[in-house]
Amino acid sequence: MKHPLTFYQVMVGYILAIEARHLSPNTIKDYKNTFKKFLPFIGKDTPFEEITSKHIQEFLATFTSVTNNTLLHYYSALAAMWSWAVREEIVQKNIVHLVTPPKAEEREILPFTEAEFKALLAAASRSKAYERPGKRISDHATLQPERMRAILLMLLDTGLRVGEITGLKLLQVDNRNQRIQLMGKGAKERSVPFSPRTAQALWRYLSTRPDAESSEPLFSTYNKRKIDATQLAKSLKALGAKAGVHNVHPHRFRHTFAIQYLRNGGDPYTLQKLLGHSTLDMVKKYLALAQIDIDKAHKRASPVDNWAL
Repeated sequence: MKHPLTFYQVMVGYILAIEARHLSPNTIKDYKNTFKKFLPFIGKDTPFEEITSKHIQEFLATFTSVTNNTLLHYYSALAAMWSWAVREEIVQKNIVHLVTPPKAEEREILPFTEAEFKALLAAASRSKAYERPGKRISDHATLQPERMRAILLMLLDTGLRVGEITGLKLLQVDNRNQRIQLMGKGAKERSVPFSPRTAQALWRYLSTRPDAESSEPLFSTYNKRKIDATQLAKSLKALGAKAGVHNVHPHRFRHTFAIQYLRNGGDPYTLQKLLGHSTLDMVKKYLALAQIDIDKAHKRASPVDNWAL
């Protein structure tokens, strides 16, 4: 009689499978995080075939203070594992699909204004003004201002995801021809251009690392390691607080790039490729926002209305 596999055994097998498929490091990290949470809930030695859809429902219900999008990540990771288990003939059906998935939240897309972005750039080079006893109000240069300026411009100019920015290596960036070659989400390779101004900022930053090797991260720590994506998000949030700009997070730069791209005459199909989206769904949301701007501009500039014809 065949001995049934435990959840832990299947989990180990599935992690090996997705690592062999070379899924993105962020995807693997997210999946492992979900399994780490599910493991103590279900029990390490629980036979995999005895886990039911009710267990999945009860597991998701234990998270009362996380967003629906986070719950959806947990749901997707478990569903992917069970789909693999069905293909491997470990179980006969995907019990996760019997559970209604959490509804994704529709968050407001709020791009940066020009003034907000310039405030972030200014805050990146100088500290917040402070006053010392008996001294006048002053400030000082920040640590590695060239790096932060280059990161800000690269985020805005390319629309790259934060994980893509932090994962870039020097060999992937052609600063002379202003182009990045990267493997994005879903193991899809794409080429993304950037502007001469961003290239200049990048050159200034890289001039502080004259001995950098091509295999090193594009944006590195002092000890030549890549910057952690979570830490970069925290740094951007702190920069926003210093600059007086609310709601600063990496994805907001991506939103701003997309909307400005459309406002300035870019076409949606090229934008889809630049962003690395498999469908036009998200681009359509950007198009709707850009169209609102066009409609408002027409109302202000219409010669028929202005001339009262």
